[in-house]
Amino acid sequence: MDSSTDLITKSLLFLHLLVLSAAGCYPSIFSFGDSLADTGNLLSTSPNDQSGCPPYGMTFFHHPTGRCSDGRLIVDFIAEAMGLPLLPPFLEIMNSSSAQEVEELRKGVNFAVSGATAMDYSFFKERGVDVSDNNSSLFYQLQWFKQLLPSLCSSSSDCKKMLQNSLFLLGEIGGNDYNNPFTQGLSVDEIRSFVPRVIQTIGSAINELIELGARTLVVPGITPLGCNSMYMTYYHSDNQEDYYDSRGCINWLNEFASYHNGLVQDEIRRLRQLHPYATLIYADYYGAIINIFSNPQQFGFGNKELFVACCGGGGPYNYNASAICGYEGSTVCDDPSKYFHWDGLHCTEAAYRIIADGLLTGYFATSAISSSCPGVKLNADQLNLITSS
Repeated sequence: MDSSTDLITKSLLFLHLLVLSAAGCYPSIFSFGDSLADTGNLLSTSPNDQSGCPPYGMTFFHHPTGRCSDGRLIVDFIAEAMGLPLLPPFLEIMNSSSAQEVEELRKGVNFAVSGATAMDYSFFKERGVDVSDNNSSLFYQLQWFKQLLPSLCSSSSDCKKMLQNSLFLLGEIGGNDYNNPFTQGLSVDEIRSFVPRVIQTIGSAINELIELGARTLVVPGITPLGCNSMYMTYYHSDNQEDYYDSRGCINWLNEFASYHNGLVQDEIRRLRQLHPYATLIYADYYGAIINIFSNPQQFGFGNKELFVACCGGGGPYNYNASAICGYEGSTVCDDPSKYFHWDGLHCTEAAYRIIADGLLTGYFATSAISSSCPGVKLNADQLNLITSS
């Protein structure tokens, strides 16, 4: 093992010890969003979804769970770091014949649904965009949360205390507001006009949660679309010099994602002024992924496997809309931990672990999630050790 590899190994070991020290900071986590955070909600209502088919879940759970990955998601790693159980999906709770103990539900519930958008179905219908009308947009997820809330609290003061001490993960949400129109041929200018409305909707949800009593909220931006296997397949070009950046990602799609993320951060700053008693943490999914793509080997990914999906139906990036992962015609790689992309649209557990660690330590967030926990401190030497990897 050379000295640089040894340093990276020691840094990652330290990082995981640091993450584990955050245990006990929050008694509960409530999660909203789309397939990057869904732990089984869509599968509860759509049992034939690809996330319910092997090889999904092969790495950690060893069976499909409704998660769009080979294993755990960012929300799972955060829950584990806080010493909490993995969040049960709300729709599974509602459809279950066996009632779960309130004390267990008080530890957290996940409202995220694969395919969910920030905007409601009517917004897209008016613009000729075909999206799933499964009533799972951010508006409905908030309604589910408010529906469940009275069963979690014995009184208004109990609710207030629980919400003030809970961690809220608001996304990722917004990606599907663009995925659908992009893959249906709308122009980038038309889709760009959607962004302020999407941001306004996300901001309204944050504001509503704060008014309900939430005090610590993590708000992610969207991922760099131009580094995504699905988009690389849809928009492949032979014009290497002007079309792709130095990492091999599509320039104009990443510029679009950066535009969305810039407005998200503007909205967070506005809400911080409106609610100075609340802690709003921007989760930089974009920066985390760009960092990985800039130094893939440092994070354990091979250059060859960086853009290629581990599970898919062939093509230059192993993404084929006619043979998606989990369905007939698709194949799966031998070692998902060497791949960044799982199915062309979602990440592997290995990638999600890196992003989650960065959010907890603050390397990929405006402030570390762990820094809002009493007794957990990050000093300069520790941060230098982490970032030097």
